[in-house]
Amino acid sequence: MYIRQTKTSNSATGESYLTYRLVASVRIGKQVRQCTRLNLGRHFPLPKAEWPVLCTRLESLLSGQRELTPVAVSPQIEALAQRYYAQLVTRKSEATIPDAEAADSSTVSDYQEVDVLSLELVQPRSVGVEHAGLQALTKLGLPEILERVGLNGIQRSCALGSIIGRMAMPGSELSTWHWLRERSSLGELLEVDFEGVALSQLYRTSDLLVRHRETIEQQLFGRITELFALPATVTLYDLTNSYFEGEMAGNRQAKRGRSKEKRTDCPLVTLGLVLDGSGFIRRSRVFDGNVSEATTLEGMLTGLNAPAEAVVIMDRGIATEDNMAWLVAHHYRYLVVNREQNRQFDDNQPVVTTTTASDEIIRMQRVLSEDGKEVRLYCHSEKRAEKEEAISGRFMERFEEGLAKLADGLTRPRCEKRYEKLAERIGRLKERCHGIGQHYTITLTPDETGTKVSALTWEKTPVTGTMVTHPGVYCLRSNETGWDETTLWQTYTMLTDLEAVFRSLKSELGLRPIYHQTAERTEGHLFITVLAYQAVQVLRKQLKERNQGSSWQRLREVLSVQQRVTATFQQRNGTTLHIRKATVPEAKLKEIYGILKISATPGGTKKMAT
Repeated sequence: MYIRQTKTSNSATGESYLTYRLVASVRIGKQVRQCTRLNLGRHFPLPKAEWPVLCTRLESLLSGQRELTPVAVSPQIEALAQRYYAQLVTRKSEATIPDAEAADSSTVSDYQEVDVLSLELVQPRSVGVEHAGLQALTKLGLPEILERVGLNGIQRSCALGSIIGRMAMPGSELSTWHWLRERSSLGELLEVDFEGVALSQLYRTSDLLVRHRETIEQQLFGRITELFALPATVTLYDLTNSYFEGEMAGNRQAKRGRSKEKRTDCPLVTLGLVLDGSGFIRRSRVFDGNVSEATTLEGMLTGLNAPAEAVVIMDRGIATEDNMAWLVAHHYRYLVVNREQNRQFDDNQPVVTTTTASDEIIRMQRVLSEDGKEVRLYCHSEKRAEKEEAISGRFMERFEEGLAKLADGLTRPRCEKRYEKLAERIGRLKERCHGIGQHYTITLTPDETGTKVSALTWEKTPVTGTMVTHPGVYCLRSNETGWDETTLWQTYTMLTDLEAVFRSLKSELGLRPIYHQTAERTEGHLFITVLAYQAVQVLRKQLKERNQGSSWQRLREVLSVQQRVTATFQQRNGTTLHIRKATVPEAKLKEIYGILKISATPGGTKKMAT
């Protein structure tokens, strides 16, 4: 076995260049011919003086024999030898044995006489998440969509690799690149050598995805609608932000703002998402990190072509009067959490009850506005009441302890007693207790000079319509006046249910943090996460239909157990047998494969004798 250098030229441009091939001498009848075992491409990195060492090491791997005096090789040669060995076994196999599940046992039996003590298991690579993720993306027709927007074969493979990498090993594009090269068998399933793909190729593919973002999202959601027959009557809108590691001076969208992860030390970027009632993303857009939620709705919903009867569900951060007026003017309906602070729930009025999936009882009162154009639904949750009572109690205790400390200080001779200073300290105490001070009437009694305070007293005077007087009460507001209490509440719970699913985008799919220095690469990172989320939703929806609903983190744990490995044996006739196949799936994984209707032996079985 040796390496041949060949000079060739591009037929289109006439450019001349060198290519490299791994060649072996093969006896055919009475003749010995030189056969190409592997095309090494035009960017073969090894100096010519080290070619024989590489060939020697590769032959030892293929023969499966341990040398009496092993030849020391450099890390570069060892890495290349392992890479080419894996390619020879997986792509140049003498036979690909069909799955036993799909063929009669008599057609797949292959008996060989081997030395069992010579067994070695090499090249372990994960395959479970890759197999399921590729099935989901294929079901969505993403490879065809990418081809239609102009991505070539290697670009499509890099896009699929980036998306599935985000599903399997959330992180940056750099970590995905290492995962594709060193830990995953996705290259085998796609028949792509990711070890030969440069990191810059993943970045350039990310740029292409962003360039065709609107087309990809539109066609992808169209395919999702066909697959699952989704109704277009409910639209959910939400925003989240992600923080950067670094100052990001070159990113125009990196702004300081309110971090939902409490990372006030980092610049932020905001991702806006429009989702349908099943949790699939219809549209996404990247905003500045300090953008106001209330100002983004119009720009996101414009152009979605949602039907006039569509119901837009939002949380209170976006439900401004201007936004609701815009929705009405454009023939949308809305269902939102009321931004007004005043709570009310009259136990003397008619009450309708419903039960959640966790057996919690929700009491509801429906109130129609005087003009009949809007309805408010006041809801009372016992569990929410317990939580809010605990929160209020904790802050009240903290507030009263602070007041008592100030009052005790007035009895000490050196303690600050000036009126303006005490008022300032009381103001800071109110700020630390998050508005609980409104429920107290505080009296500062001045001394005979009128400049100092001689006594501090307080009285608890709860303000009606607040969390203290009406714990566990929240109000839904809608212009869908024809719905009853249960319909209004169940429709709104779509948003709360999806918030749990939406968390997978942020925590389970590597949305945070972001390391990119430019706005374009940041948008690419976020869009790849969005596409990974779509694939996860496809898998979860298929499983949920069979009562197998689980978080993606749990599903990933089950899927990631399966590996592809190469088993090598010494045969009696002196040859070495290489068998590459996936490990047998465990019961839970096999059940998942059965629901998804995909093979339990991804990649099939490949055999090569040397």
